[in-house]
Amino acid sequence: MIEDSPFVAAAPVLVPMPAERPYTYAVPPGMRVVPGSIVRVPLGPRQVAGIVWDGVVETVDPRKLRPIEEVFDCPPIDKAMRRFVDWIAQYTLSAPGMVARMLLRAPEAFDPEPWIEGLQRTLAEPDRMTDARRRVLETAEGGLAWTRSGLAHAAGVSSTVIDGLRAQCVFETVMIPPRPVVAAPDSGHAVPELMPDQKAAADKLRSAVAAEAFNVTLLDGVTGSGKTEVYFEAVAAALDKGKQVLILLPEIALTHAFLERFQDRFGAKPAEWHSDLPPRMRERVWRQVAEGGVRVVAGARSALFLPFKELGLIVVDEEHDPAYKQEDRVFYNARDMAVVRGHIGAFPVVLASATPSVESRVNAGQGRYSRAVLSSRFAEAALPDLKSIDMRRAPPARGRFLSPILLEQMQRTLERQEQSLLFLNRRGYAPLTLCRVCGHRFGCPVCSAWLVEHRFRGQLVCHHCGHNERRPEACPECGTLDHLVACGPGVERIAEEVVAHFPEARTIVLSSDLLGGVRRLRLELEAVANGEADIVIGTQLVAKGHNFPGMTLVGVVDADLGLANGDPRAAERTFQLLSQVTGRAGRTGKKSLGLLQTYQPDHPVMRAIVSGDSEAFYEREIAERERAALPPFGRLAGIIVSATTRAEAESHARGLRRTAPQASDLFVLGPAEAPLSLIGGRHRFRLLVQGERRADMQGFIRAMLADGPKLRGSVRVQVDIDPQSFL
Repeated sequence: MIEDSPFVAAAPVLVPMPAERPYTYAVPPGMRVVPGSIVRVPLGPRQVAGIVWDGVVETVDPRKLRPIEEVFDCPPIDKAMRRFVDWIAQYTLSAPGMVARMLLRAPEAFDPEPWIEGLQRTLAEPDRMTDARRRVLETAEGGLAWTRSGLAHAAGVSSTVIDGLRAQCVFETVMIPPRPVVAAPDSGHAVPELMPDQKAAADKLRSAVAAEAFNVTLLDGVTGSGKTEVYFEAVAAALDKGKQVLILLPEIALTHAFLERFQDRFGAKPAEWHSDLPPRMRERVWRQVAEGGVRVVAGARSALFLPFKELGLIVVDEEHDPAYKQEDRVFYNARDMAVVRGHIGAFPVVLASATPSVESRVNAGQGRYSRAVLSSRFAEAALPDLKSIDMRRAPPARGRFLSPILLEQMQRTLERQEQSLLFLNRRGYAPLTLCRVCGHRFGCPVCSAWLVEHRFRGQLVCHHCGHNERRPEACPECGTLDHLVACGPGVERIAEEVVAHFPEARTIVLSSDLLGGVRRLRLELEAVANGEADIVIGTQLVAKGHNFPGMTLVGVVDADLGLANGDPRAAERTFQLLSQVTGRAGRTGKKSLGLLQTYQPDHPVMRAIVSGDSEAFYEREIAERERAALPPFGRLAGIIVSATTRAEAESHARGLRRTAPQASDLFVLGPAEAPLSLIGGRHRFRLLVQGERRADMQGFIRAMLADGPKLRGSVRVQVDIDPQSFL
């Protein structure tokens, strides 16, 4: 009987593992838990953190249950966030425990931050007065408590001066609460003067915040139109209502410049949240978000899973960016999940972009989202003149990759002491290295991909699994020396060509895999913005929201690159990327030019970019999506089956295909080898499930997996609802 047990209750606890449902634990007498409580529970031989979940526990004799060991002194995860976890798990067909795991990534934050030992002025006077002591006493006037090092720094003295005063009881020891990770933002700190169209858009966003209800606004403005200043007004309105704000950014490297702009507007920086944050800072941010001390967070997609106490607005900047898609363990798109989070929490969401996703444009066109348009640049700065260079008529010199037309414009730009940007979305020196004697190609030993030469590092690198090896002097196949040749260009090879043409120019390469990581990248972006480089050569990293005041020429080295694959989003992605990168030019009002090197000048994407007629491009792309019943007019899911042997992967994929339910509104394509059929030593087969917009995709796939062959050996199955990548 339960009455005879030392435990008086049981509770469902969701643990951070691939569990399909919460586990039941006994609650010891005197312990109080509520849904959302973060607890420590035994799981096998380990102790793990879990969340007390909603729902009725199974009828189990509590004597057979293991007890909850501890309830952390931490604000409970609120009901809206618990519903959000359940929704994502159901939608993405992920285990709820794996979604909850993303909530519990700062375990040291579950206990309160320790108070800090500080000093406070007493009525006592020192036995003698010196200049250093006088400065300390003047600094400490007003009765505020100081840390020892903080007081010494503020007074400009050594810590021994502080110790001497404390020894004479001039200061007494007090405990100070933990410092905020950032100061509180002030919504009235530096209110900007907005242009008429900016003011109209800002008024629309303020009204959305004032409604205190779920709504989505697409802030659609050309590059340089001041979208950030506009959505800052929505942030200010939310702060005035006592709400917390989350601003999602697609790239860590963007964060530094954004923080400066935020501080200029609000007098304090927002808290940061991304993978490059030191562990201790992550824990402090997590805790202070949960307690409500942090009012604004600027972060990467994982910031969606911070336990906000009073979240009242989410802004998704560069909402079209593929970086918002997570493709590891739990597959989700942070843009779409931000909209879901707003719906569950009944608060507004702002999606901002100069090149919105087709999905967002359709939602705005159909009235599900409202749309605010900024059609001109801030302060009437002109958009760059855009022209295509037909590479069939103006080809580069033999063995080179830059057209004479582009080189001539770069020379003119240098003479005007302005900056040029060359964009090529290929890292490294060359995408392929081969032997001219025997034809041997250097491929990854565990992926179906070529090794990319990185000449700066003297390495051949796989960009899919990370395998790397030294670039040899001789061919490993035939042994011939000095006959290895690089095929095709990467940014390093373009840099080599630029230096040969313009040896006096200050040239810089910007790529995410350069040595020094994010810190170096931030410094180099800052150097470019300060005019410390003449020619910048970069990958897609340079297309993402940077403001380079001196840049008046943008050259796209290979505008056709993104079109050469079977991705149904290829045209959209190419249009977005090229529009964004050419938008780096002329942002401060100087006359500017964008040149696109292409072998397909008549391609609809190229015509749309050069003409500046984005509406025509969207109309055409939306019509094609609707005709093919592709998202957002239909539903799509990818299923990747992988195994250490090709036979295992293929057999399991075919078994899944045979057990697909019969449905009139859904059908299965495949299985077929994935375009990248081998990654990290695992063979990959892909099935695509396509269907009507209102089809029950999740139920269909769930039945398919339940009736299909059981996972055996090395076989793994990954489900990607609404896939963004087709590799």
